[in-house]
Amino acid sequence: MSSPSLQFALLFFLLLASLGSGCSSAPTQLGGKNQQPVNFSGDWEMNYAQSDNIQARLNTLVRELRKQAERRGSPGGEVSGPGITIGGGNAGASVIGLAQMADLVTQSSLLNIKQDEEGIQVKREGNFALDCQFVGDSAYRVDSPLGSERCGWVGHQLAFTLYLPEGLSIRHLLTLSPDRQQMNIASTVVSDQVSIPFTLNRVYSRFDPANQGYHCKMTVTRGRVCTTESR
Repeated sequence: MSSPSLQFALLFFLLLASLGSGCSSAPTQLGGKNQQPVNFSGDWEMNYAQSDNIQARLNTLVRELRKQAERRGSPGGEVSGPGITIGGGNAGASVIGLAQMADLVTQSSLLNIKQDEEGIQVKREGNFALDCQFVGDSAYRVDSPLGSERCGWVGHQLAFTLYLPEGLSIRHLLTLSPDRQQMNIASTVVSDQVSIPFTLNRVYSRFDPANQGYHCKMTVTRGRVCTTESR
């Protein structure tokens, strides 16, 4: 896994702290196999119209938490500040922090994916890359200063799960459309401090940077970066 930018790292750990402490989750191995039912290689740009809206997803999560609290006989409160408890032990700060974390790790507008028989690398604009090796001693696992990452095939889908300190985990599940022109990445953030996971779906469409008014360059910190050309 490539190193995240300093700004991303600072925001990342600030949000991690806002979610509070808890027992660390034990990494579990995904069902990795030396078969690749799908090839995700190519350049991708986010389709904002088809991707989830963060506020709408947060509102849905709050409603689900309130219903859960009511079923358990706990009163539910409004999420208007860090000291508010929604019910069932879910503090407002933890719920909002969970949504902010999901938003932070899914903001990449452009992706460049390289895949072969030995592995896959998903380079994400302004974010750390997702790596999965399919062969060798380190197949389907990566250990880094951020935490332990497990990857593997789930049928025709590819999953990356990052296990972080403080009982937090982030899972990215990649799914390719039947016509291979769109890809959905469902990113789920799980915290010991919130009783329901938070999932954001980001939809990406294939594009050719050379033919659609994009200018690409290689950078030391972010690899290949593409931007819209001024006309």
